[in-house]
Amino acid sequence: PEMVMIPHDAYYKDMSRLPLSERAKINYDHPDSLETDLMVKHLRDLIAGRPIEMPVYDFSTHTRLATGIVKRPAKVIIIEGILIFCEKALRDLMDVKIFVDADSDLRFIRRLKRDIQERQRSLESVIGQYMATVRPMHIAFVEPSRKYADIIIPEGHNPVSTAMVVTMIRQRLRGGSRDEPAAGPEKT
Repeated sequence: PEMVMIPHDAYYKDMSRLPLSERAKINYDHPDSLETDLMVKHLRDLIAGRPIEMPVYDFSTHTRLATGIVKRPAKVIIIEGILIFCEKALRDLMDVKIFVDADSDLRFIRRLKRDIQERQRSLESVIGQYMATVRPMHIAFVEPSRKYADIIIPEGHNPVSTAMVVTMIRQRLRGGSRDEPAAGPEKT
């Protein structure tokens, strides 16, 4: 209850006004496919101590569900998503920006498994989307946005960086201020 996770993926724009065949053609890997203004508003509300109703996005139909998920204010708000550093309004709300760097083959394999298992997509559609939009948008937006990170964590088992992040979160949970530097890594 003292932490809340807000995924950027929950804020994909609702495309229910379009036929499903048209929805499938949209470039969902471009920052314009997300309703970031709503996410910024929701984050400001959480920071101000007000609960929000976070959207729920159905990736198989490219639509939002009618009812969202209530998220309550917390001492620690974790925002996650590959395009969050592309948006200055989001960056301005972050105390610490962490970029997890992963090799392209690992990113592709994770996306392939997720899209087939969780989003009921075919192998061919995942590969087609990867080549048409995912890879080009990573090069255009995600990779350049790493320059805004305070911390870059290399993919794989990295106990030092993990301990550092855990320490920062624990400090905030104990009531540390936004501007107070984190102490050294704790043993976990």
